Amino acid sequence: MISKRQIIILSSIGLLLLIPLIAMQFTDEVDWSFFDFIMMGILLSVTGLLCDLAIKTFNQTIIKILICSSIIIIFLLVWAELAVGIFGTPFAGS
Repeated sequence: MISKRQIIILSSIGLLLLIPLIAMQFTDEVDWSFFDFIMMGILLSVTGLLCDLAIKTFNQTIIKILICSSIIIIFLLVWAELAVGIFGTPFAGS
């Protein structure tokens, strides 16, 4: 069953994805493809739901903070790699 917190997470992801969609209507600087929206939706969903799982699973606040921080750092590294290729893998967007 989907909890209220998960509904908030998934709704927030939808709202975040509206930002580049709206920006694309006003400028040529933002040029996302359908695949970009799908990938960012997956990345944000996995990040949000993993943090939610960590919050529900662990009791100590410091453990929750450390695990969620680690998840967010991994998200940012994957996002940066897909966007500009900071590590030079074949998955890089540039």
